[in-house]
Amino acid sequence: MGDDDLAHTAGLFRAMGHPIRLGVLDRLRREGEICACDFTEYFGVSQPTISGHLRTLREAGLVRTRRDGTQICYSLDPAALEVVRRMSALLVSTV
Repeated sequence: MGDDDLAHTAGLFRAMGHPIRLGVLDRLRREGEICACDFTEYFGVSQPTISGHLRTLREAGLVRTRRDGTQICYSLDPAALEVVRRMSALLVSTV
């Protein structure tokens, strides 16, 4: 794995490194696609807080967006999660 690949993978793990962001990913895993407004009540935080977390996940490439009228809906990006899965499997296989 090259330096660029490692830097990209580290960015994915860094983006997942907050309980709310990890919770967003888990909820998307279970429910598929969710509109941004549905996360505020679920996590009990403000809209700007959720927006910041969703931006971090989007910029890392972990989630995709789709506009539905005035709402923005989020879903997991399978390619990014495959990178995380492969790195996790490599790390676990050495134990």
